[in-house]
Amino acid sequence: MKTHLTKLQTVLAGLIEKAKVRKGLLLILGIFFVLQVYFVRELIAAELLFVLGFTVLMVLGGIVYLVGAIGERGLDWAAAGVQATGTFARRGYASLEELSRKPFRHPRSESAQ
Repeated sequence: MKTHLTKLQTVLAGLIEKAKVRKGLLLILGIFFVLQVYFVRELIAAELLFVLGFTVLMVLGGIVYLVGAIGERGLDWAAAGVQATGTFARRGYASLEELSRKPFRHPRSESAQ
C-alpha cells in the first residue's frame, strides 16, 4: 500500500510542480505581454508627438516660404513701379524743359515790340 501511496504522491508532486512551472511561465508571459503592450503604446505616443512636432515645423517653414515668395513678388512689383515712375518723371522733366525754352510772350506781341 505504501508503494501505491508513494507513487501517487510522486505523481501528484510532479503535476503540482508542472502546474507551478506553467503558472510561473504564464505569469512571466503575461508580464512580458503587458510590458510589450505598454511599450508599444509609449512608442505610438512618442511617434504621435514627433509627428505633431514635425507638422508644426513644416507649417512654420511653409509660412516663412510664403512670406519670402510674397516679398519677392513685392520686389518685382516695386521694380515695375519704379520703372513706370522713372518713365513718367523723365517725360515730365522733358516737358518742363521744353516749356522753359519757350518764351512766355509771343514775339509779335505789343509788349515785345
